[in-house]
Parts: sequence; structure tokens; C-alpha cells
Amino acid sequence: MSDPVVDKIQKNPKYLELRSKRTSFGWTLTLLMMVVYYGYIALIAFNKPFLAQPIGAGVTTLGIPIGMGVIVFTVVITAIYVRRANSEFDALTAEILKDASK
Repeated sequence: MSDPVVDKIQKNPKYLELRSKRTSFGWTLTLLMMVVYYGYIALIAFNKPFLAQPIGAGVTTLGIPIGMGVIVFTVVITAIYVRRANSEFDALTAEILKDASK
């Protein structure tokens, strides 16, 4: 018992393209985020003296801006995904739904 509209959508080449693009892009961004995050954690675990270097004459160490960079990187890659999803992925979805409603 399956819905004919769902079957029509799943057989649409644009749907397969959308799935492929969205999956590969998502995994790419996930890999980048894991490299950045676990790289920072590895620095904390294995190279504390590097992160403990003071910046200037103050008490701020190099670890603080690097940690903030990890947070900023997360926001940036989220924005990149949202921008692509709102343009390319949403356009493909609209085309798929238009084809399915015929």
C-alpha cells in the first residue's frame, strides 16, 4: 500500500539529484565541522602550552580566540547551508512538487 504521489516523487530524476546534492553537501560540512571541533579538542589534550601562550601583555591566551573561532566557524557553515538550502534545494523541491502534481 503506497501512495502514487510518493512513488512519482521518488522516481523523479530531480528528486534523486536533490537527495544526492543535499547528502553530499551535508556530509562535507559535517566533516569540516568535525575536523575543526576535534582539532581544537586535540590541541587542548595534546598541546596545552601552545594554547596557553599569552597574547600581548594581558591575561588572554591563544586558546580563547581559537575557541571563539570554532564558534564563529559553526555559525558560518550553518549560514552557508541555510543559504544553499533556501536557494538551490528549495528550487529543486518546488520543481519536484510541480512535476508530481501534474
